[in-house]
Amino acid sequence: MSIKFCNICGAEVEKAIPRDDDHVRAVCTRCGNIQYENPKMVVGCLPVLEDRILMCRRNIEPRKGMWTLPAGYLENGESVQDGAVRESFEETGSRVRLIAPYRMFNIVFVRQIYLIFRADLLDENFGPTTESLEVKLFDPDRIPWDEMAFEVIRQTLKDYLSDRKNQAFDFRIKDLAPPPAGFKLG
Repeated sequence: MSIKFCNICGAEVEKAIPRDDDHVRAVCTRCGNIQYENPKMVVGCLPVLEDRILMCRRNIEPRKGMWTLPAGYLENGESVQDGAVRESFEETGSRVRLIAPYRMFNIVFVRQIYLIFRADLLDENFGPTTESLEVKLFDPDRIPWDEMAFEVIRQTLKDYLSDRKNQAFDFRIKDLAPPPAGFKLG
């Protein structure tokens, strides 16, 4: 548990199961406030222009220098759609039009939920930002598979390329398994 202090009164918290609950929570030792730790929501896009896929080379950790689709944490006060559009702009400077939700991944071992939308890239006005070293449109046979930042992105792209053959882009929810013991990033 990473919560150490109450966000209401500042007192220390203790691990406890609150009344009428079944999970261990951070409970304030002074005021009794219960603080919850929940998964982070990551939203992003699979932007396409004329059968080419827009990707960005990360300029931030984790996995700096590796390729990904534009995606990031959902902010308070925004919809998943607004977050996906914002992340695309922040990471690639691009303008996108969302088509539909495409993939949702439960990544329980890192406490994240990924939601990726299919999107149309509206024009070729894109480029590196503070969050990306390089932004590029890739033909499907040129995707840098050996330089992929995250397994969730690899699986999304493989699914998309497979689905594209039949033009059937069904929304699916998947679970991403943890990497094998001893696996190291980078």
